Amino acid sequence: MVAEQVARLLLEVKAVRLRPEEPFTWSSGWKSPIYCDNRITLSHPEVRSYIRSELANAIQKQFPGVDAIAGVATAGIAQGALVADALNLPFLYVRPEPKKHGMGNQIEGRLEAGQRVVVLEDLISTGGSSLKVVDVLRQSGAEVLGMAAIFTYGFPVAAQNFADKAVQLVCLSDYETLVEQARKLDYIAADAMSSLAAWRQNPAEWNQ
Repeated sequence: MVAEQVARLLLEVKAVRLRPEEPFTWSSGWKSPIYCDNRITLSHPEVRSYIRSELANAIQKQFPGVDAIAGVATAGIAQGALVADALNLPFLYVRPEPKKHGMGNQIEGRLEAGQRVVVLEDLISTGGSSLKVVDVLRQSGAEVLGMAAIFTYGFPVAAQNFADKAVQLVCLSDYETLVEQARKLDYIAADAMSSLAAWRQNPAEWNQ
């Protein structure tokens, strides 16, 4: 399965680290047993190529009418450009806010009115920042077909946020699959499994 292979690769190149006994602290203040930095995959050509191919395959299958790929700045820019190249499609990216100088662009690249766009992100947590990109594209006249990402934590709040915006989300792998693979590969101990499952259900209060 693609989800299992992507999870294994993320663990092997240390793009994902699991540390339930010594939690990370996110910018939100949440304590987390996991830290994910998919940008590390860009430094590993074989992993980078596999992820590019599988994202391209997923987009062709789920969004066959796509006209362009839009990356989420900054982490989705490199991945989005790779996928757009694989699909021979136009690429653009969207900043969190308009530039304060020059042309004041928030969308970098050419977006045509009515263009059918798939947003490319590397990681989905709550979906908040990624869905702001969808709003910008829609306000600029694009038809957003959906979003594709490498990995999702699978938070219930994210599922609700995507449903509220009527955005279809396709991810190559997810938290549950990654934890299962980490256990099989002895990255984590068996007695940590329940704690890892509890974190995904209520990350804001986990380990308080």
